[in-house]
Amino acid sequence: MFTIKNKNENIEIIKNSKFISLIYNINNKDDIEKHLKEVKKQYPKATHYCYAYILDEDKKSSDDKEPSGTAGYPILHVLEENNLNHVLCIVIRYFGGIKLGAGGLVRAYTKSASNNIKNSILKELKIGNLIEINFLYEISKDIDYILKDSIILEKIYNDKIKYKVIVNNEKLKILKEKNIEMKILSTKIYY
Repeated sequence: MFTIKNKNENIEIIKNSKFISLIYNINNKDDIEKHLKEVKKQYPKATHYCYAYILDEDKKSSDDKEPSGTAGYPILHVLEENNLNHVLCIVIRYFGGIKLGAGGLVRAYTKSASNNIKNSILKELKIGNLIEINFLYEISKDIDYILKDSIILEKIYNDKIKYKVIVNNEKLKILKEKNIEMKILSTKIYY
C-alpha cells in the first residue's frame, strides 16, 4: 500500500476544457475539508471540483454536478488501482465550451488523475502501533537504539522517561520481551 509523498499537480487540456488534478497525502477527514476549501478559494471560477479520497476503510467520491458516475468514481477507481491510501485527489474543471459526453468525461477525469499519480513520488505505507512507554533513565540509550527507525511523537522527562511512539510489530515484540512498561494506544496505524 502506498501514499503520495508530497502534494502534486497535473494539468490536462481536453477539447478546450482545462482539468487541474491535485493530489494530497491526508491523515484525517479534517485534512480533506481543509484542502477542498483551499482549492475552491484558489480556483474560484472553476466549473467543477470533483474529488475522491481513501482513508483506511473510508472511501468517498464526488461528481460535483458532473453527470453521476463520470468524475468522482473514475478518480476513486484510479486511486484504488494504484493501491493508494491516505490520499485525496481533486480534479478541477474549467469548462471549455465543448461537451465531452459521459464516456469523454470518464476518460478525461481518469487521465487527469492517472497522469498526476504517474508524476508523483509515492511512498510505501507501513502498518504500525501507537504506544506509550515508560522507562528508567539508565536504559534510555538501549531504548533509543531499539526505536532508531521508529517515529517518536512525544518525549517527556520526569522521574521516568515517557515516549509516545509509532513502532512496527517487530519493535513492539522486542519492547515486550524487555518488559518495558507499555500502553498500546492504537493498532493498525499507517506511517
